[in-house]
Amino acid sequence: MIPMHRQGDPSARAPPDSDVHARLMPLDIDTGPVLEKSLWARRGITLLTVDPYLTQGPEAPKRGVDAPPPRWRSKEFLVYFVALALIPPYMIYVPIRLSDAQKNPNYGEYARMLEPGWMNGRLRDDSDYQYRLFRDYLPMIFALILAYTLCSHAVSGVANIVQCNATQQRIVRKWFLGIASGVVIAALHGTNSLKLVAIALGNYALVHIGTKHLPRQATSALVWLYNCGVLFLVFYLEGVPYERISPALAPLDNYRGLLERWYISYNFSMLRHISYALDYLWALGCENEPTTELAPGVPDARTRVRQHRPLAEYNLKEYLLYLFYPPLFIAGPILTFNDFAAQLARPLPVRAVRVFFYAVRCALLLLAMEFMLHYMYVNAIKNAHAWANNTAMELSMIGFWNLMFVWLKLLLPWRIFRLWALLDGVDPPENMIRAMFNNYSVMGFWRSWHRSYNQWVVRYIYIPVGGSRNVLPSALLVFTFVALWHDLSFTLLAWAWLVTFFIAPEVFATYLLPRSTYGERPWYRHACALGGALNVLMMITANLVGFVVGLDGVTYLWSELVGSSAGIVFLIQAVATLFIGVQLMYVALLTQVRVPRRRAASEH
Repeated sequence: MIPMHRQGDPSARAPPDSDVHARLMPLDIDTGPVLEKSLWARRGITLLTVDPYLTQGPEAPKRGVDAPPPRWRSKEFLVYFVALALIPPYMIYVPIRLSDAQKNPNYGEYARMLEPGWMNGRLRDDSDYQYRLFRDYLPMIFALILAYTLCSHAVSGVANIVQCNATQQRIVRKWFLGIASGVVIAALHGTNSLKLVAIALGNYALVHIGTKHLPRQATSALVWLYNCGVLFLVFYLEGVPYERISPALAPLDNYRGLLERWYISYNFSMLRHISYALDYLWALGCENEPTTELAPGVPDARTRVRQHRPLAEYNLKEYLLYLFYPPLFIAGPILTFNDFAAQLARPLPVRAVRVFFYAVRCALLLLAMEFMLHYMYVNAIKNAHAWANNTAMELSMIGFWNLMFVWLKLLLPWRIFRLWALLDGVDPPENMIRAMFNNYSVMGFWRSWHRSYNQWVVRYIYIPVGGSRNVLPSALLVFTFVALWHDLSFTLLAWAWLVTFFIAPEVFATYLLPRSTYGERPWYRHACALGGALNVLMMITANLVGFVVGLDGVTYLWSELVGSSAGIVFLIQAVATLFIGVQLMYVALLTQVRVPRRRAASEH
């Protein structure tokens, strides 16, 4: 089950991006990158959405779809807006009330997990180890970002002052990246940095020696076996301490850097190893074909990923610069090697104003997380299982806001590290382009959650093993890999299989009720909204299993929901609420799609 390409198949040499494969939900519309040049008057609600890329070339598509007129002012949507004004505030009130010592009899069970906070004299939920570690290191991270950015721009400024040409500036840039990467990696991982370099040299040697003596398919298989094997090895041996290698090397274990458990984030390095290797193999497969020159101007992201680099650029120096690039090293977002090399060869014009507003977004997200930690102790409640005698509504809100916490916990590092890259003139993909609760399609959710990882999986696994021609088997392989890549645990395997199982109804609904046949029927939108509401319930269930309470917690939650008349009534109310939410999501999505079409019309 190792993804390989068929020899002689040009289509397999450079798999397309994720939006090539068929959309699976009748209401699922691929909006593509929204290219904004104006503010609210032209963009409307889309002004509130984040740009997937901040540097789009002039050749990026200006496309819309033939969408029906907006329904915002219809009587139907006035009813939805009334529900929107009443229900979300109550959803916020419930966890705040459960976090009140005077109103929650279970408060004493989780109070030990709270620490003194800084907001209005309240305590802070400090029960999540991963976020606590990130929060404690935030001042150091911000200091590192500031120091690195100042040095980077100072080096570029000096190169401009001495009037270096473009080639000389690239050389200076690479020297700076090499020195900065060495300093940052050594500070983070100490002597364990040598293990990272050794693994990289092994992968590099495997690829370049293998291509000289083996068919490309065999080399591709060896790349997958090597990198998956190393990932499992360092996980099970907890980073392979030097003492395990040789007692004589034991003193090296005393200098392990700021992040002693280097293997925790190694899975991101593994993705970069495979990206470099397969991009190089596919470039070799096309070496006898005519080279397509990039169009003048700024190449868009899709072009940067697909366009093979000159073979001379797949060298050890470029590989190590890509692998250890400081802003994206710890947690991404994930750039392919082709994209990174393209940006290194032709730096992108990142607009300072957009970077500033992106930084403001990061600050607001951090403030939102602090508010949640100070006023909603749902993570502590979950960890202490302090939900005895809670109602179905209270249990569901504990689960829902725990998912919101997971979303923010992941979003903050990704946005901050992406901001760091943008300040350095590198534009990686935006990992989350929608809020957690703004998804009604399983596949749409997957494409919008950890988006750069999804694009990596589609390019290097999903398309090579069949893609949309074999949706369910491909999805099973993909989500199994995703689960094992995150953590070698049964809980995440259960999550992966649940997600695959929940994709099936969406696939069947698409074939039974295609939009091309039934899209004009009055009932079609409502049928899709009902399906979307059920989809949301299934996605909540799967993600609660994988990332929040596990199988036991979800089993208890559903037993409370369907085990009493009050629980069933609440479940019906929840489906009705989700139905309204999906209707609003759909119309908001259509508004996003109309923006480039209206703008294109105004430009002619």
